[in-house]
Amino acid sequence: MDGKWLIADRDLNEREGLKWLLKSSAISVENIFLAGDYQEFVVLFERESPDVVLLELDMVGQNDWSSFRDLMQIYSPVLLLTSAEATFEKARLAIDMQALDLMIKPFSTAKVKSAFQKAARQLRLKSNSTGTNSLNSYKDLSYEALFMDQSYGTENYHIVAFQTESSEALATLQAFLTEFSFKDLHGVFPLSDMVILLFSQHCQHIKEQCQKAMRRWEEEFSDPLAIVIHSGCSTELSLNQKYLQTRKMLELTYYKGYQQVMESEYIAEWVHIDPFLTPPEQRTWVDMLTNMDIEKIKKWLYDEFLQLNNPYPDPGLVRIRLTSILAQVRRYMKTYKLDEDASFEQEYRYIFNSILYDTVLYRTVQNLVLFIQKIFHGAETSIRNFMPDPIERGIAYMEANFWKNDLRLEDVAHYVDRNPSYFSHLLMSKTGSSFTDVLIRIRIKEAKRLLIESNKPIKEISTLTGYQNANYFSRIFKEFVGLSPREFRSKKVNIVNNEIGSG
Repeated sequence: MDGKWLIADRDLNEREGLKWLLKSSAISVENIFLAGDYQEFVVLFERESPDVVLLELDMVGQNDWSSFRDLMQIYSPVLLLTSAEATFEKARLAIDMQALDLMIKPFSTAKVKSAFQKAARQLRLKSNSTGTNSLNSYKDLSYEALFMDQSYGTENYHIVAFQTESSEALATLQAFLTEFSFKDLHGVFPLSDMVILLFSQHCQHIKEQCQKAMRRWEEEFSDPLAIVIHSGCSTELSLNQKYLQTRKMLELTYYKGYQQVMESEYIAEWVHIDPFLTPPEQRTWVDMLTNMDIEKIKKWLYDEFLQLNNPYPDPGLVRIRLTSILAQVRRYMKTYKLDEDASFEQEYRYIFNSILYDTVLYRTVQNLVLFIQKIFHGAETSIRNFMPDPIERGIAYMEANFWKNDLRLEDVAHYVDRNPSYFSHLLMSKTGSSFTDVLIRIRIKEAKRLLIESNKPIKEISTLTGYQNANYFSRIFKEFVGLSPREFRSKKVNIVNNEIGSG
């Protein structure tokens, strides 16, 4: 039997629903008690001494919080909490109470069942444990020491982070680590995205212990695991500072992948990269896509993203750079109307999400290569069956060649295989602008970027955006923007400085 359970919720339907889910699960429960308010909860708790408590956090009033905390600390049940408020304060309270889980309403059946299974597993571990690795047996240390920058005690703990690639496997990981026979282990602290282990400052061979744990994990479970060991021994660092450094080291999995143990006492700061494609890079991508050169695309992506070394670029900037590449692919899709195909659109959204959220860079790059291959097949079919949109192709050509000071309407019309007058008519019909105005807007957009992001002189920017005469460039820029290039740069710099100063 998996003990006594006490479910406390102010909503009758919620209470009965949670009870029904528990009874219909595979968990063998001795008794289930229900409470509709805090007073009833206290009476049932003191009378029945439940092993597992599932409580709506919002029913505990401010005046009752101290007595509730004392009750949980004295009896130490397995604690699950629910709330209708997804706020930092509720999360902090759940952490403070060392709750196994905090579920935000409305929660799904799968989420509730997963929480029930975690609670049952934790209860069995408590029943079988000798107390050596019990989560609640370390009364001299709490979660606060991890999250608050303060000196805490005199012992200098070694900190190790375990993270599974899938968050669904974290409960299993916590149970696995709690049961594993570590030497000189001081505590196991499950978080929302990893599990933290603290070892005594006298512990030796931590890496060997972690490698052994990883081998055991790989034998029993399929979810990839990464381990980071903070090997610094400085007594000047608080536990919170070590935790923050360890968390940052764990971000290296984006570049190195999982299934490895990483050990360090310091991680270099991320280096800055320009997250957007430069005009020459844009031209390269236009050419590679136009020629459907998948081998050249593979080499470009592999050289750009899979040959990186420490110090690594900020992962956020890498993701932005990948979306900048995806924007070129998107333009290519529109050229052949592939964005109107539901299957290609679904694939595109999948790749976009992969770029934003995938935990390993290598996988994202591989997904992007496979997607571009599919796009090429779709484009070949489109070429056979339909005529590609000449305006989209023409604008893409202009965006790739705007830097040429002699770029003419005839050049673009020839590229899309149309008569110049007819192409000009199509362009005006679709965009409402003439060829000259479209080209100027493209050039001015790039000029703005260079004025803001670089210190290049205005004469050089003029040349880079297709204007041989700097005075003519300045006149066109002011006509379209309302400010001269120098005034525009000065105004933008002042805005940025003011934002920094106010921050």
